[in-house]
Amino acid sequence: MGLTLSPTQQKARKALVAAITGPGLVALAAESGMGRTTILGTLGADTKTVRLDIRDFMAALGRHHPLALEETWHELVATALTRDAQLVLFDDFESILNVCLGHMYPRTNLLWGAIESVSRIAHDAGRSVVVSMDKRTCGMISGCVKMGSLTPEDYAHFLGVFLGADRPGRLDVGRIHRFARKLTARALETSCTALREKRDLDTDGFVEYLRVHQLATNVDLGEVEAVALDELKGVDDVIQALEANLVLPFEEPTLATELGLKPKRGVLLVGPPGTGKTTIGRALAHRLKSKFFLIDGTVVGGTPNFFATVHRIFEAAKHNAPSIVFIDDSDVLFEDGSDHGFYRYLLTMLDGIESESAGRICLMMTAMDVASLPPALVRSGRVELWLEMRLPDADARQAILTQRCASLPASVGPVDVARLAAASEGLTGADLKRVIEDGMLLLGYDRARHQPQRPAVDYFVQAVEAVRANKQRYAAASNRGRMGVRGKNIPPMVFQQMARAMESGGTMIDGFFGDAGGDEP
Repeated sequence: MGLTLSPTQQKARKALVAAITGPGLVALAAESGMGRTTILGTLGADTKTVRLDIRDFMAALGRHHPLALEETWHELVATALTRDAQLVLFDDFESILNVCLGHMYPRTNLLWGAIESVSRIAHDAGRSVVVSMDKRTCGMISGCVKMGSLTPEDYAHFLGVFLGADRPGRLDVGRIHRFARKLTARALETSCTALREKRDLDTDGFVEYLRVHQLATNVDLGEVEAVALDELKGVDDVIQALEANLVLPFEEPTLATELGLKPKRGVLLVGPPGTGKTTIGRALAHRLKSKFFLIDGTVVGGTPNFFATVHRIFEAAKHNAPSIVFIDDSDVLFEDGSDHGFYRYLLTMLDGIESESAGRICLMMTAMDVASLPPALVRSGRVELWLEMRLPDADARQAILTQRCASLPASVGPVDVARLAAASEGLTGADLKRVIEDGMLLLGYDRARHQPQRPAVDYFVQAVEAVRANKQRYAAASNRGRMGVRGKNIPPMVFQQMARAMESGGTMIDGFFGDAGGDEP
């Protein structure tokens, strides 16, 4: 990156220059890739300045014990100060912090002493030391200049620098910024370098490149069944609410900015297993792509990496904001009442007190048993949209079955869908999918045994009875579990997952990514 500073970089430099008018230690804090090295490169032109970075540190460390990180850094900076340097600049200080503050590092907190000592040496000598570091760790240094996020003016500046002075005028920079507000200067440079030779580049092309190459969800969409919201039948009111309260602010950023529209910060999807809650998550994942982040059964509460994983997901969601964090089967995570830390973390996110970007994240949860959720989590004001998924009525069942039967082989013959819809009262969308699959197995069994083939609807009605019997066995198993099996040999979370899989005719491996009997329309 060249030495031309964007407006936000200029503002940070001005604050830094003001801070180093007095002696002591000052930090320039910004996310990696925001131009910290470039800003430091503009300082000290009229003073005796010593510039140091991680390369100098590693060279000096070769003369010390491998664990003497603090002493090495202290000696390096203190030596520069005693050699009449008026200004010492140390770039990439977080490279040392990341090691010294790690939970496995044996000399915990010793770096605090080195920082305090350097600060006093500089103050007593009437000189200044500037270190660059990440904003997440700058709290350990009292004198800290924090660089803000890039503005539309910064985007226009970098597009002009990296694409050419005439190119930004052809692009809707405001729309690009609204789509991806948290890009760094380096990310913009990388994108512009890749697109520089594309002479017909327009705003849509630039946004799509950002979606694919700069913004990343934690979901492999290739492994998620491709479904759309309009494939769900009998819940038109739920779909309309999702379109208005979630999808619109994402897909119409210009209108959202004009009218001040924001996605709801808390959405709860409640309903029995198989009514389409997870299907809605799959549909949103495909529709919103890089704006969708998932926490599901693969993120297991109570494990050593649980909070680290959750934190990474929320950090990525904030980077891509506005975005959705989708917690599938949230009542399972809270079912035993032990995940108080996770509960407090979600409250913090919903209250939007961490950052401006946290307030632009929608936390969307699915649940079967609302009673398992902490009351404060679902109270009015935090969960702003409460949607109920319900069993399909006769018309919805007929629509679902008509859609399922349309793909059957011609050799199956006509299916009396109206009769089947009437016979399947009380079944979920997932149950109806299982009915068609099981009915085809019964039909295939007769053919394999060279038995006369009955009307197709007879096989499907027979499958309906089998699915009902399976649900009754689930209910009995669930009651036995509540009476004593749970709490003895089967952890509550595992039992809950087993019970849900049994009810919907699936298996323990059915989940968000799968296409077996789980939560299907």
